[in-house]
Amino acid sequence: MKKQGNMFTKGSTRRSFLKNGTVAGAATMGAGLLSGKAFALDREDGDRAPITKGDIAILTFLSALEQVEADLWIQYAELGGATNQGLSPIEVQHLKGQPITQGNAPAYVAALRVLDGDMPQYISDNTDDEISHHRFLNNYLKSKGANPIDLSGFAVLAPSSVAGVLQVPRLTNLQHLKVDTTWWTRYRSAKLNPDFGNPKFENAVPDLARNPHTAIPLNRDDANLDPKLNGNVSTHQQAIASTAGFHFGFIEQGGSSLYPTLAQKVNNLEVLRVLLSIGPSETMHFQVWHDKAGNAPQLTDGDLSFPVLDGSNDPNDPNASGTDVADSFQANLIMPEPTFFLNADLGPVSIIRPTSTAQGGAVAAVQSFVDDGLFFDPSTNSNTPIVAKLMSLAEEADEARRRF
Repeated sequence: MKKQGNMFTKGSTRRSFLKNGTVAGAATMGAGLLSGKAFALDREDGDRAPITKGDIAILTFLSALEQVEADLWIQYAELGGATNQGLSPIEVQHLKGQPITQGNAPAYVAALRVLDGDMPQYISDNTDDEISHHRFLNNYLKSKGANPIDLSGFAVLAPSSVAGVLQVPRLTNLQHLKVDTTWWTRYRSAKLNPDFGNPKFENAVPDLARNPHTAIPLNRDDANLDPKLNGNVSTHQQAIASTAGFHFGFIEQGGSSLYPTLAQKVNNLEVLRVLLSIGPSETMHFQVWHDKAGNAPQLTDGDLSFPVLDGSNDPNDPNASGTDVADSFQANLIMPEPTFFLNADLGPVSIIRPTSTAQGGAVAAVQSFVDDGLFFDPSTNSNTPIVAKLMSLAEEADEARRRF
């Protein structure tokens, strides 16, 4: 009798085991694999793991959400993007290919530069990145015989009326946002991880989460510098730009969690490579915006106040003090504080958080955008139909399972 050996003995590697095991088990996994048109299987190092329906659902949802992000970032670029980009210009286009002009609101650009002198350039870069993510994911889907996603039929929201802004309907509304700024304290907590439930994190700017505010200039008065202010911006103009600064961080922290959350469900190694390659760029965006948001100057504009974030006070509790307050609200503490992960007995570790389906998955991402007011239509006083479409795509992505 032939000597029986371990599955990973000579001639049998983990890759060959997975490859052969997948082929052998294909008949029993048929319900989970794509039917109909064959998918290309050119895999690095000979990997033949099939692309499943779940993989396609994940890619489709991510492409859809990247289209939403591209839509909102294009609006930010039109109003606050770089107009003088030096020797390496970034030519941002509308998703339908129409050329756009950037930095059409001089006062907005000036107010954004209060947060950092390079803010307009960063906005142009971030916009270009999100457009590339959506287009690449759609191209990748087509290369595998799957249908690309296009949400442009849901573009019904009016853009800013500032001169120079392309007057075409948009997917997103940046004029009525309730910005959740708990991402600020969540990444500074050494004691709480949202994946261990849904603990209460404090807002860095409570008023942003309390009432809706605009993150872009709405009209000429918002957009233009007042000669009487000698080149300075008004309190209201600064409040708009500072709202945007915190909204940038809110948007990009969602992608930071979403990609690793969905990567855990992927079957095909090349699809996994796509997610693991795009995801970190979202985290790079978040790190930049996390740093710049803390430079928002202290001010009060109507019902919106931006507190001083130097670690000396808790904007949610004027009586609080001590190291916990400093840890949570000191602006330069932008590196993820080590916290508990998987099992508290393992001790704290610096991580992206959350990465569970319940807290950081596709449905959670869409719900956070809905709560943000991104799809609010003032003409109907309700959300646009894009929400139902995104939720349907999100549910399919969250239902995907890794198969062996």
